[in-house]
Amino acid sequence: MIYHFEEVTSTNDIAREAKYRHGDIVCAERQTAGRGQRGHTWVSPEGKNLTFTLVAEPRFLAAAEQFALLQVAALSLVDTFARFGIETRIKWTNDIYHNDQKLVGILIEHFYAGAKLNRTLIGIGINVNQEAFDPTLPNPVSMYQIAGKQFDRKEVLATFEECFAARFLQLEKGVHTALQKAYHEALYRRGRLQLFRLPDGEEFQATILGVEPQGELRLQDAEGKISAYRFKEVEFVVKK
Repeated sequence: MIYHFEEVTSTNDIAREAKYRHGDIVCAERQTAGRGQRGHTWVSPEGKNLTFTLVAEPRFLAAAEQFALLQVAALSLVDTFARFGIETRIKWTNDIYHNDQKLVGILIEHFYAGAKLNRTLIGIGINVNQEAFDPTLPNPVSMYQIAGKQFDRKEVLATFEECFAARFLQLEKGVHTALQKAYHEALYRRGRLQLFRLPDGEEFQATILGVEPQGELRLQDAEGKISAYRFKEVEFVVKK
């Protein structure tokens, strides 16, 4: 079920309430404290975009396999945009890009029961009908800017809900290999030389080989050395 709010602190905050169960979506027009990756805030003009949280209860999934759920969320978004004629890619770990511009941000929060996942909140912000962005932002884009037309936000959200249900069913059935293959096929700049930055500010170029089942990004540097990096150990440097 989809629950609509005019204003919340963040949809993830509301979705924490136990009354929201698997498959429920908490959607808000305004977030006073919307959050993104790496501690960033998420700001969206009212009535233009989609900001929501989907509640998942993947209790069959081991905590060590939690990256598979992120793959499900990302692929569901790729599937959604394909329905509207927009080609997208997944920028590791969990942004959705059209060409070299960011269309979606994802923030996932997991809750555990022993060695299993218990509940997961998948916070998503989709740029739908925004016509212009703050020029200080690095590389945003909206569905409107890509396609040159307005979209029905309710239709976009309902399509995502349907796509997520289909991908989650794959996960539930244990079709991990197919999900991994689809994720790699949709991986942004896979097989290409890319600029990266380490936490100390050092930048280097490497070729993206793929992503390990537990989420590490595999890179090959100019000398041929292959290394795997976890989230926050390396970041993309994306330039227009």
